Amino acid sequence: MDPDSRRSPASAGLTDDPVPITPTVITTEPRWRRTVLRAEMVAVRAARAAGGAGTVVLASDLMVKRLNARHRGQNKPTNVLTFDSGDIVLALGVVQREARAAGRRTAHHLAHLVVHGALHLRGYDHEQPGDAKRMEMMETRLLHRLGVPDPWRSARPLS
Repeated sequence: MDPDSRRSPASAGLTDDPVPITPTVITTEPRWRRTVLRAEMVAVRAARAAGGAGTVVLASDLMVKRLNARHRGQNKPTNVLTFDSGDIVLALGVVQREARAAGRRTAHHLAHLVVHGALHLRGYDHEQPGDAKRMEMMETRLLHRLGVPDPWRSARPLS
């Protein structure tokens, strides 16, 4: 999440159906490819559904921890970081742990977090309850278009 992004989607002149920008996907952590079938394609589809991104980086927890410390002053990994430059960076270990804890497929959680990051780039935020609800509803709608279950509903345990 980019802490400096405080524009609302309406004030930024954004619509629900933007012309999507196809991102470049860089996989710096090769385990993404073993963990999520066609991880790069999942990231591209999710970013395009939410209006695009400049670059999506599929990274390690260590890389995200370093970026999080440098840019947000938090010396720990987080699931996704979004930068004003249009970059979205995801930490494999965090994404896997969160997906497992929620009973979701890692690919679905990856898609959700890329959509989440791309919506931040479009001016959405979740600092206030009303903003959070609007962002969640948009995420749900975009993920539905991708065939990804609603991440805000209780998941069934994976077998």
